[in-house]
Amino acid sequence: MNGRTTVPSMTDLAASLGVRIHDPAPPRDFSYTRAGCRSHGFDWGGTGPAVLLLHGGGLSAHTWDFVCLGLRGAARLVALDLRGHGDSDWSDDYRIATMAADAIAAADHLGLDRVRLVGMSLGGVVAAHVADARPGRVERLALIDVAPGVDFESTGRVRDFMAGLGPVDALDAVIDAALLVNPRADRARVAYRMRALFRRAPGGEWVPKGDPRPPDFPAILTAIERLAAHLTGLPVLLVRGERSRVLPQATAERLVARIPDGELVVVPDAGHNVQEDNPAALITALRAFLTG
Repeated sequence: MNGRTTVPSMTDLAASLGVRIHDPAPPRDFSYTRAGCRSHGFDWGGTGPAVLLLHGGGLSAHTWDFVCLGLRGAARLVALDLRGHGDSDWSDDYRIATMAADAIAAADHLGLDRVRLVGMSLGGVVAAHVADARPGRVERLALIDVAPGVDFESTGRVRDFMAGLGPVDALDAVIDAALLVNPRADRARVAYRMRALFRRAPGGEWVPKGDPRPPDFPAILTAIERLAAHLTGLPVLLVRGERSRVLPQATAERLVARIPDGELVVVPDAGHNVQEDNPAALITALRAFLTG
């Protein structure tokens, strides 16, 4: 591609995706340290119940930007960078239990006693662990496109692409490469995501923020298979992207059938990254569930 891609503003892109923006102000950055690892998050403020949002593997807290812009009038919203992602420190400990303890530490840091959790993919596994380990702190839980029996083989090309990310002279090189992996993706949304996942190094090149070491997929898949056992004591919303190849419809239905207080919502025109593909529809589902 000739020239440089203009990365759209958060509010312009959200509005183009049909998000009704309650308050366009950017969130407040905050950080806290637990067990020697500094973690970062965005405090979006807002009124209503406290909600912690946890992103998927290879993403960052910015993946929730559009959703938070639309939900701000209904809840107190906090989006976290899991360790090794975004602006949080890298670590030698990426166990699910460790990241769950980080999430509780974030709530403690902000003075939030009881929270409602939203977790996408890996973030959903972490959120379920929080609910199981600290049931007195969690009121309800929304899982985004994750359930026992997920087809992570379908994400192989994307995972290979993410693992191969390295320093580049211009962000356009990464955007172009991402569109080769997923030609159906919208360039503006890809540009926004990649701008959030990279930073400028002192030498001027763009480098990934996230830890390039591969995650322990066997451990993550084992944790996913145990999800149902963690979800029996609270209301659970499972959201599936209609076009998701990661979470087939039958797989989603099986999990909800095993949860005493479970509900399934399918978001149209969305793949695995529901929060970026169709944030307006996801906001509608989350507002009804989280404020109920």
